[in-house]
Amino acid sequence: MNKKLFIAILFAVLGATVSAQTTQEQFKSRYERQSKAVGADGVGVETIIDKWEEAFPDDPEMFAARFYYNFSKSQRTELVPMACQKYLGQAPSVTLKDADGNDVNYFEDIIFDDDLFAAAMTAIDNAVKISPNELRYRYMRITALSAYEKASPDMAYRQLVELIDLETSAHPAWTLDGKPLEETTFQDGIAEYCYHFFKIGSDNGYEYFFQIAKKMNKLYPKNTVFINDIGSYYQVVKKNYKQAEKYYAKTLKISPDDYAARTNMRIIESLKSRSARPSK
Repeated sequence: MNKKLFIAILFAVLGATVSAQTTQEQFKSRYERQSKAVGADGVGVETIIDKWEEAFPDDPEMFAARFYYNFSKSQRTELVPMACQKYLGQAPSVTLKDADGNDVNYFEDIIFDDDLFAAAMTAIDNAVKISPNELRYRYMRITALSAYEKASPDMAYRQLVELIDLETSAHPAWTLDGKPLEETTFQDGIAEYCYHFFKIGSDNGYEYFFQIAKKMNKLYPKNTVFINDIGSYYQVVKKNYKQAEKYYAKTLKISPDDYAARTNMRIIESLKSRSARPSK
């Protein structure tokens, strides 16, 4: 064979091989299509992730995909009887009568497989190590911990405090989905976790809600969300209406039309008016 022709054929073959290799973006697209079709832990999803890791072992999106796979696979739901009216902020799925005619509330509870949950956390930890400024990975970790810990989200709370402290001390160039973070996005994300802790409705949930709100209020004193949160703690948890009104008044001084503060002030006034009425 002519030497020049042989070299030309060789380069053509090599070029075709390179172009045939699957890119990181193509792996991600393939994974997203499969998980959308069969679920995050469905048939074929892990195979795609394994091949993705073999080709790109340092791709944080691959580790995020592995997190979703293991986190989803780690969960199963059960109907559990509980002696309460609400569980993690949710009403009972069904209420039945016992042998004595008493109501028994059944709640849908998530039961976790510890080994699979640990594998999910290892995966998301790897994603954070590779891309420490991608806020989505950190939120994924905190959200998973909170779901796992249920009424006492201790680890989730500590991770959230560490995240706020990191923002305060280092001011990282955060990204969200690879794009630079907008000015208030960090505050908005923390506010969502505050709401989640409050909605849990447990003693620990309320306390962590309060501590995060105070911490954020100190850092961002003009953000009325956290001022209102402190007011809500005193109003709902402590029944200290005077202290609650103090914080709602602070909000209204910054934002006179704030709906939450105005509504809660009216609720407090109504409660105070009822308690002041003479009993018949």
